[in-house]
Amino acid sequence: MIWFPPQINPALPDDEVHIWRVVLNIPCELDVLAQVLSPDEHDRASRFVFSRDRQHYIVARYALRTILGRYLYIPAAQVEFTYNTNGKPFLATTLGGKTLSFNLSHSGELALVAVARRRAVGVDVERIRELRDYEGVARDTFSPAEYKAIQVLPAPMRLAAFFACWTRKEAYVKAIGGGLSHPMDQFEVSVLPGETCVTLRTPLQCDEATHWTLRTLSPGDGYLGALAVEGGGLQLRTWQYRQCLALMSDRSLS
Repeated sequence: MIWFPPQINPALPDDEVHIWRVVLNIPCELDVLAQVLSPDEHDRASRFVFSRDRQHYIVARYALRTILGRYLYIPAAQVEFTYNTNGKPFLATTLGGKTLSFNLSHSGELALVAVARRRAVGVDVERIRELRDYEGVARDTFSPAEYKAIQVLPAPMRLAAFFACWTRKEAYVKAIGGGLSHPMDQFEVSVLPGETCVTLRTPLQCDEATHWTLRTLSPGDGYLGALAVEGGGLQLRTWQYRQCLALMSDRSLS
């Protein structure tokens, strides 16, 4: 997957989904970035015990605000969010929240931001890392068919398959606006890491799966990602977020 240099104000047609790749572990003046955050974001940042986690959170939120500001033609500090009962953020209605949708995920030193128009979207990224009992997590969290599909793979493939399954399920749950209480064993996805287009099976409605497109994302070495978006026939564009360019262009809107 190629991550292209972005346009300052990229056009976003209804039939496109934009994915932004953000590197979180970069030299930056956190106090400058934090100036655009809201009081609740400052409160959340202050709760992190480790400075590295606090930096990653601030950079991710700043990137999200500047990215959305590019589409809205407003400074990052003026981006306002509302939240549903499960904690999923949306743009305020006054900023076009009914037409412009987004989702953010970060893990390790990378974040992904998905942006679309007139359709729900969810994204997830995970750093592939050794887990003490990932097979137990898969058995207790995934559907029986997904767990079996992972178990029959050669041992060296199982960890990547676990994260592939996890990111795809997380992306779908985030797209539909579900929270941590959404039963992840009540729908199924394909688990092979190399699949580009992912199969979704759900008992919620007989045609529910046909309303969604699931795609595998390759954010970088050692990471796996997934995108879930409402509808089909969409073109995916991938951008590499540039911190300095975002800071300069955001100031030009102030």
